[in-house]
Amino acid sequence: MSASTSPFDEAEILEEAAARAGLTRFGTDAFREPLRVLLASLAQSPLHPLGAQILRRSTVWSLISRLRAQYWFEKHPEIEDERIEAPLVVVGMMRSGTTLMQRLLASDSRHYAALGWEVRAPAPKPGAWPASPDPRIAVAEKESEQTRLHAPELFAIHPSYAHQAEEEIVFLADAFLSHVPEASCDLPHYRSWLDDQDFQPAYDYLYRMLQLLQWQKKQRGEQRTRWILKTPAHLGYLDTLFARFGDAVVIHMHRDPQATIPSGASLNTTLWRMHAQDVDPHSVGRQWIERMAWANQRAMAIRDRLEDGRGSFIDVSFRDAVSDPLAQVQQIYERAGIDPSREADAAMNAWLRENAREKLPRHKYRPEDFGLTSQEIRETFASYTARFLTD
Repeated sequence: MSASTSPFDEAEILEEAAARAGLTRFGTDAFREPLRVLLASLAQSPLHPLGAQILRRSTVWSLISRLRAQYWFEKHPEIEDERIEAPLVVVGMMRSGTTLMQRLLASDSRHYAALGWEVRAPAPKPGAWPASPDPRIAVAEKESEQTRLHAPELFAIHPSYAHQAEEEIVFLADAFLSHVPEASCDLPHYRSWLDDQDFQPAYDYLYRMLQLLQWQKKQRGEQRTRWILKTPAHLGYLDTLFARFGDAVVIHMHRDPQATIPSGASLNTTLWRMHAQDVDPHSVGRQWIERMAWANQRAMAIRDRLEDGRGSFIDVSFRDAVSDPLAQVQQIYERAGIDPSREADAAMNAWLRENAREKLPRHKYRPEDFGLTSQEIRETFASYTARFLTD
């Protein structure tokens, strides 16, 4: 990068990605406008030098992943034949038990899931082969340990492991149509621009990445049935989700916004502070409650339109998921037409025991820390609470 240009110069970033990947074909151009808007917004954000470096590096890595994926699709066109059928998709506001439910369901060996190491690097390097042991695994294991050691607050809020199921929001972010950037720093223009965008290219890219992962899993001898997906951000795009995954079954997790909103604001504040100085937690809290209100209103409106048609929804409360998780899985399986299995029950019980042994620092937060009040949260989400959280 030349000294005279911004760290978010589009041409230089594209050139660096191509040089590092040793590839030039990005596939469809649908990502280019979102990338351009995002880079312009990042250039205007009050990032400190290390934060700018981190976010530039993640942008380059997204492009490298895209280049490598395109290489594999061209080399093995049969990947296009992979079908992603009837996935179980866990959604809900951040901190509503979505990770618990996804990882519990993914412990059933009949299901596919995107593991942490696969999300980090979904495509092998050119000339490599998706076999086991895979060199991508060791890199992801090291990164997970580094996060635990050097960002314990972040790890406590959302522990990420190389060998456990991880959310697929990374693939939406790699299409540069996602809410990941606004969770990382202050991007008012990109944030408002997103609200009017068609996310179909991002969901097309997500489907494509799942095809690539499924094909690789089969090369390693993994023959399973449906996928377990999870991303809280799907809430605002349930119609787009169903347009791409028409036979999906959505598991909608519910928890009192008095708990989820301050917790999400706390996570975002942690992320902002990794990238910028003088972060105002009140500004983070304001943006977060507005985004969650936007997402929940969209989700309820979309559900009203879809529930009498092709949409399939299963509602699960956080309280029930924590108190008796296997009972909730049984209900999900009954609704989704999945046969019970002693092996699956044993695997889920083993996962629950292992998860309980993981002692992480307590995540502490209050609404007031982010310029919010309990009354404002209650009033903002009154219709959501009345619909999904009344006994």
